[in-house]
Amino acid sequence: MTGWRRKARGVSRRTAGRLQRLVRRSALLLLRLLLALRGRRGRGERVRIRILLQTAYGMGGTIRTALNLAGHLAARYDVEIISVIRNAEQPFFAFPPGVTVIAADDRTGPQGPVARLLSRLPSVLTPRRDVTAKSVSLWTDLCLARTLLTGRQDVLIGTKPVHNMLIAEVAPRSVVKVGQDHMNLTAYKPWLQSGIARSYPRLDLLTVLTQASVEAFGELLDGDRPRIVQVPNAIPELNGGPADPDQKVIIAAGRLTRQKGYDMLVRAYAEVAPHHPDWELRIFGSGPKQEQLERLIDRHDLHKHVRLMGRSTDLGVELARASVCVLSSRFEGMPMVILEAMSKGLPTVAFDCPTGPAELITHEVDGLLVPAEDVPALAAALRRIIADDELRRRLGERARRSAEAYALPVVGARWEELIEEITGR
Repeated sequence: MTGWRRKARGVSRRTAGRLQRLVRRSALLLLRLLLALRGRRGRGERVRIRILLQTAYGMGGTIRTALNLAGHLAARYDVEIISVIRNAEQPFFAFPPGVTVIAADDRTGPQGPVARLLSRLPSVLTPRRDVTAKSVSLWTDLCLARTLLTGRQDVLIGTKPVHNMLIAEVAPRSVVKVGQDHMNLTAYKPWLQSGIARSYPRLDLLTVLTQASVEAFGELLDGDRPRIVQVPNAIPELNGGPADPDQKVIIAAGRLTRQKGYDMLVRAYAEVAPHHPDWELRIFGSGPKQEQLERLIDRHDLHKHVRLMGRSTDLGVELARASVCVLSSRFEGMPMVILEAMSKGLPTVAFDCPTGPAELITHEVDGLLVPAEDVPALAAALRRIIADDELRRRLGERARRSAEAYALPVVGARWEELIEEITGR
């Protein structure tokens, strides 16, 4: 390509980027003005909380946590979950009683010609570099705007950065704006960190999962707003009873993505299996790395020792069938699977990745931590906990007691306290 053509293409991309930003700012301003015209809560009405989820119908820790919290809050408040998209007839997780779920862009039925046309156009509310940008469209924007405009909201809660940014930009002063962060700041790319720094000061409250995140967001935002507080995820009620420390099963659970580090876990287990051939590693989840993991298992001849179990609709039962949990993530927010395992009396062997494991696990007390991405260290820790029955039992019992601080009544009471403070009710 000649120099002038490269230059022309670069100018064209920059112009398109500026135009897209202008269109997005205009759309946000219009939506903010329309929301500001809506009436406020009438006297005597219960506080209405609306929680914004990308989808309430999929699987994942954020979805499970949001449903868990919504079910608890519904006893005291009017709670609605807005699912930005719906692409499944039935939800993966059962919706809690007392909670209304509204699908903005419902794709499970036939679409009219306008919907089909606008679905081909990119979203202006979702930044084009966000991972969800390909799954939404201009039609999604209109559906979401309609949902926000046709319902009352006293408290609006986002569950991911792009939604927190949207809430901060469009919700009027009459609505209490709450952002939740389920990951950690270091996991976000520079463009997203810049957007957070620009938008989050308009939030009234930002909840994060770890003290490390309190400090990181505080340093980035460097101001009085928003108020930043640590509120951990609550452990949902799980089926299956307590775990049996005599089971020769190690369990891992989460989406089969690079983040979860299952490639490192399989390599570590290749160093474990020859010494403990009667033990089995079960990995629950689905995702884009499944074929890669299958090839890795075959390469290490682990097909008799490592099983990819697919998705589980009842992880509590599966946890009860194991005696050790393992977390091999490259990064996390606050991994729910550790808390769920601890509540079952399972000790967890985990990479000390950013962030979460070190704030949940006290090394040598209720689990084992190894240096992040250190595959030989992970293998050594697994071999140790397999070989030492007394260690496995002691860590598991302490893990069960540690998990009590994350019970739903405890965490739910903290949320009620915050809602009272920010709403004055």
